[in-house]
Amino acid sequence: FSVRKIAGRLGRQPSTISRELKRNPYYDASCADQRYVERKKKCGARTKFTLEKGDRILEKLRETWSPEQIAGRLFQEEGLSFKTIYRWIYTGLVEADSGLLRQKGKRQKPRETRGRFNVGLPISKRPSDVKGRQTFGHWELDTVVSGRGKSKACVATFVERKSRFYLAVPMEDRSAQSMESAIQALHLYFPLGTFQTATTD
Repeated sequence: FSVRKIAGRLGRQPSTISRELKRNPYYDASCADQRYVERKKKCGARTKFTLEKGDRILEKLRETWSPEQIAGRLFQEEGLSFKTIYRWIYTGLVEADSGLLRQKGKRQKPRETRGRFNVGLPISKRPSDVKGRQTFGHWELDTVVSGRGKSKACVATFVERKSRFYLAVPMEDRSAQSMESAIQALHLYFPLGTFQTATTD
Protein backbone atom coordinates (compact mmCIF):
# COMPACT_ATOMS: atom_id res chain seq x y z
CA PHE A 1 0.00 0.00 0.00
CA SER A 2 1.07 3.54 -0.56
CA VAL A 3 1.32 6.04 2.33
CA ARG A 4 -1.82 7.79 1.11
CA LYS A 5 -3.78 4.52 0.93
CA ILE A 6 -2.63 3.46 4.43
CA ALA A 7 -3.70 6.86 5.75
CA GLY A 8 -7.12 6.43 4.14
CA ARG A 9 -7.62 3.00 5.68
CA LEU A 10 -6.60 4.22 9.17
CA GLY A 11 -8.43 7.54 8.99
CA ARG A 12 -5.25 9.59 9.44
CA GLN A 13 -3.47 12.27 7.47
CA PRO A 14 -0.78 11.04 5.03
CA SER A 15 1.78 13.28 6.75
CA THR A 16 1.11 11.50 10.06
CA ILE A 17 1.81 8.11 8.48
CA SER A 18 4.92 9.48 6.78
CA ARG A 19 6.38 10.80 10.06
CA GLU A 20 5.65 7.52 11.81
CA LEU A 21 7.52 5.57 9.16
CA LYS A 22 10.50 7.94 9.33
CA ARG A 23 10.68 7.53 13.11
CA ASN A 24 10.49 3.73 12.81
CA PRO A 25 12.34 2.31 9.78
CA TYR A 26 11.49 -1.33 8.96
CA TYR A 27 8.21 -0.73 10.74
CA ASP A 28 7.10 -3.08 13.52
CA ALA A 29 3.99 -2.10 15.50
CA SER A 30 5.10 -3.41 18.91
CA CYS A 31 8.58 -1.83 18.63
CA ALA A 32 7.08 1.46 17.45
CA ASP A 33 4.69 1.48 20.41
CA GLN A 34 7.53 0.82 22.88
CA ARG A 35 9.59 3.64 21.39
CA TYR A 36 6.58 5.93 21.71
CA VAL A 37 6.24 5.11 25.43
CA GLU A 38 9.96 5.79 26.04
CA ARG A 39 9.86 9.10 24.17
CA LYS A 40 6.74 10.19 26.08
CA LYS A 41 8.54 9.78 29.39
CA LYS A 42 11.05 12.43 28.31
CA CYS A 43 8.47 14.92 27.05
CA GLY A 44 8.01 18.28 28.77
CA ALA A 45 9.96 19.90 31.58
CA ARG A 46 10.30 17.90 34.76
CA THR A 47 8.75 19.58 37.76
CA LYS A 48 11.02 20.68 40.58
CA PHE A 49 8.25 20.28 43.11
CA THR A 50 8.63 17.82 45.97
CA LEU A 51 6.59 17.37 49.14
CA GLU A 52 9.61 18.45 51.17
CA LYS A 53 9.89 21.71 49.22
CA GLY A 54 6.17 22.28 49.58
CA ASP A 55 6.39 21.91 53.36
CA ARG A 56 9.35 24.31 53.59
CA ILE A 57 7.60 26.90 51.44
CA LEU A 58 4.41 26.67 53.50
CA GLU A 59 6.39 27.00 56.72
CA LYS A 60 8.08 30.20 55.54
CA LEU A 61 4.85 31.66 54.18
CA ARG A 62 3.36 31.25 57.65
CA GLU A 63 6.38 33.14 59.00
CA THR A 64 5.36 36.01 56.65
CA TRP A 65 8.16 35.36 54.14
CA SER A 66 7.31 36.39 50.58
CA PRO A 67 7.80 33.98 47.62
CA GLU A 68 10.62 36.31 46.48
CA GLN A 69 12.43 35.85 49.81
CA ILE A 70 11.84 32.10 49.81
CA ALA A 71 13.26 31.67 46.30
CA GLY A 72 16.24 33.93 47.00
CA ARG A 73 17.22 32.55 50.40
CA LEU A 74 16.29 28.86 50.28
CA PHE A 75 16.39 27.80 46.64
CA GLN A 76 18.81 30.16 44.90
CA GLU A 77 21.31 27.40 44.13
CA GLU A 78 18.56 25.24 42.62
CA GLY A 79 17.44 28.03 40.31
CA LEU A 80 13.86 27.96 41.59
CA SER A 81 12.12 31.22 40.71
CA PHE A 82 9.54 33.04 42.82
CA LYS A 83 7.14 32.83 39.86
CA THR A 84 7.25 29.04 40.15
CA ILE A 85 6.39 29.28 43.85
CA TYR A 86 3.43 31.52 43.04
CA ARG A 87 2.29 29.00 40.40
CA TRP A 88 2.54 26.12 42.89
CA ILE A 89 0.40 28.11 45.33
CA TYR A 90 -2.24 29.02 42.76
CA THR A 91 -2.44 25.46 41.38
CA GLY A 92 -2.73 23.95 44.86
CA LEU A 93 0.59 22.08 45.00
CA VAL A 94 1.47 24.25 48.00
CA GLU A 95 -1.70 24.26 50.10
CA ALA A 96 -1.38 27.85 51.26
CA ASP A 97 -4.26 30.25 51.64
CA SER A 98 -3.84 33.34 49.47
CA GLY A 99 -4.08 35.41 52.66
CA LEU A 100 -0.56 34.24 53.53
CA LEU A 101 0.83 36.20 50.60
CA ARG A 102 2.07 39.62 51.63
CA GLN A 103 0.38 41.41 48.79
CA LYS A 104 -1.89 40.62 45.88
CA GLY A 105 -2.02 42.63 42.68
CA LYS A 106 -0.26 45.87 41.86
CA ARG A 107 1.91 47.51 44.48
CA GLN A 108 0.33 50.62 45.87
CA LYS A 109 1.91 53.32 47.93
CA PRO A 110 0.41 53.12 51.43
CA ARG A 111 -1.81 56.00 52.40
CA GLU A 112 -0.12 58.16 55.03
CA THR A 113 -2.29 58.50 58.12
CA ARG A 114 0.18 59.73 60.73
CA GLY A 115 -0.14 63.45 60.13
CA ARG A 116 2.81 65.71 60.88
CA PHE A 117 4.50 66.77 64.11
CA ASN A 118 6.02 70.23 63.86
CA VAL A 119 8.76 70.19 66.50
CA GLY A 120 11.69 72.59 66.11
CA LEU A 121 13.08 73.59 62.73
CA PRO A 122 13.70 71.31 59.75
CA ILE A 123 17.35 70.35 59.24
CA SER A 124 17.37 72.26 55.95
CA LYS A 125 16.69 75.51 57.84
CA ARG A 126 19.33 75.00 60.53
CA PRO A 127 22.87 76.49 60.46
CA SER A 128 25.57 74.89 58.31
CA ASP A 129 27.31 73.29 61.31
CA VAL A 130 24.11 71.35 61.98
CA LYS A 131 23.83 70.20 58.38
CA GLY A 132 27.46 69.15 58.42
CA ARG A 133 27.13 67.21 61.69
CA GLN A 134 29.87 69.33 63.29
CA THR A 135 28.31 70.06 66.70
CA PHE A 136 26.69 67.83 69.29
CA GLY A 137 23.15 68.25 70.55
CA HIS A 138 21.07 68.43 67.38
CA TRP A 139 18.50 65.68 67.09
CA GLU A 140 16.37 64.36 64.24
CA LEU A 141 12.88 63.32 65.24
CA ASP A 142 10.67 60.86 63.35
CA THR A 143 8.02 58.21 63.91
CA VAL A 144 7.76 54.57 62.89
CA VAL A 145 4.28 53.09 62.58
CA SER A 146 2.92 49.62 61.94
CA GLY A 147 2.10 48.98 58.29
CA ARG A 148 -0.33 46.13 58.98
CA GLY A 149 -4.02 46.40 59.57
CA LYS A 150 -5.40 49.22 61.71
CA SER A 151 -2.84 48.89 64.48
CA LYS A 152 -2.11 52.04 66.48
CA ALA A 153 1.40 50.87 67.33
CA CYS A 154 3.91 53.69 67.01
CA VAL A 155 7.49 54.45 68.05
CA ALA A 156 9.18 57.85 68.27
CA THR A 157 12.79 57.76 67.06
CA PHE A 158 15.52 60.24 68.01
CA VAL A 159 18.93 60.39 66.30
CA GLU A 160 21.73 62.71 67.47
CA ARG A 161 23.26 64.00 64.24
CA LYS A 162 26.95 64.16 65.20
CA SER A 163 27.33 60.93 67.20
CA ARG A 164 24.54 59.05 65.34
CA PHE A 165 23.28 57.92 68.74
CA TYR A 166 19.84 56.37 68.28
CA LEU A 167 16.98 56.12 70.76
CA ALA A 168 13.47 54.73 70.24
CA VAL A 169 10.60 55.51 72.61
CA PRO A 170 7.29 53.57 72.44
CA MET A 171 4.13 55.67 72.08
CA GLU A 172 0.60 54.68 73.12
CA ASP A 173 -0.85 56.06 69.90
CA ARG A 174 -0.08 58.54 67.12
CA SER A 175 -1.37 61.64 68.86
CA ALA A 176 0.54 64.89 69.50
CA GLN A 177 0.18 64.28 73.23
CA SER A 178 1.95 60.93 72.98
CA MET A 179 4.74 62.54 70.96
CA GLU A 180 5.15 65.23 73.63
CA SER A 181 5.43 62.51 76.28
CA ALA A 182 8.15 60.79 74.21
CA ILE A 183 10.10 64.05 73.97
CA GLN A 184 9.81 64.54 77.72
CA ALA A 185 11.15 61.02 78.22
CA LEU A 186 14.18 61.93 76.10
CA HIS A 187 14.77 65.04 78.21
CA LEU A 188 15.22 62.79 81.24
CA TYR A 189 18.33 61.26 79.65
CA PHE A 190 20.10 64.44 78.52
CA PRO A 191 20.68 67.97 79.92
CA LEU A 192 18.16 70.44 78.55
CA GLY A 193 20.95 72.80 77.46
CA THR A 194 22.27 70.33 74.89
CA PHE A 195 18.91 69.14 73.59
CA GLN A 196 17.66 70.66 70.33
CA THR A 197 15.08 68.77 68.29
CA ALA A 198 14.52 69.07 64.58
CA THR A 199 12.03 67.31 62.37
CA THR A 200 13.29 65.35 59.37
CA ASP A 201 12.71 66.92 55.94
